[in-house]
Amino acid sequence: MTVRRWAATTAVMALVGWALAVLAPGADAVTAALTGPQRVVDTAGTDALLVPLVWLLAAACWVWGTVGIALTALSVRTGLVGRVAEALLGVVLPAGLRRVAAVAVGVSLATVPVVATAAPPTTTTASTTATASPGADGGGADVGGGAVQKTGPTSAPAWSDVAPVPPAVPDWPAAPSSGEHVVLRGDCLWDIAATWLAEHSPAQVTPAATAAAADAWWRANADVIGSDPDLLLPGQVLRAPAAP
Repeated sequence: MTVRRWAATTAVMALVGWALAVLAPGADAVTAALTGPQRVVDTAGTDALLVPLVWLLAAACWVWGTVGIALTALSVRTGLVGRVAEALLGVVLPAGLRRVAAVAVGVSLATVPVVATAAPPTTTTASTTATASPGADGGGADVGGGAVQKTGPTSAPAWSDVAPVPPAVPDWPAAPSSGEHVVLRGDCLWDIAATWLAEHSPAQVTPAATAAAADAWWRANADVIGSDPDLLLPGQVLRAPAAP
């Protein structure tokens, strides 16, 4: 959960609740609008009916949103509280609004199912070949003198209910090839470009040249870095641009 988003969402909901409390019509007006709407229209006009009804609708939406956001925050907790909140959240909010509430409070409700697949065993069908030689008088086939060869089914591999174990993921990326740079924590394009200039053209390591080289690194790796050249993620593999 992101504390900043949670605090901002709480402040907004509190401000909306305060505004609803300030603009709330009297209890008599709300009761009259619910019990005798036609009488209210006849005696006080349409506005006297619409104002309490609109306020009730806004208050109901505020209560609904507050409950949904609170359940979203509680659903990430472990134990019975988290399970109950998650079950209630599926009833209170539809899937689209659950994602909106998750973004509002800074939590992630996405789950990744684990699927195990296994290939079926292969079977080999038996083949039978029969050959017959014609008789001496040419009147018919002599199957007695023929040779019959039978091949039984081959043994199928043993089937196991255990899913294959995927290969272990290394904790550290593989060594980069020539002309590539693996981003480490704390790296920035300016430092990468300055080091690259120092290796290829030590005499050109100036602020202007470093800025141009950093821009060249970003343009060569825009598909990896994205639109923000200041945002580098550890593990990204960057390709060096053309030599200066």
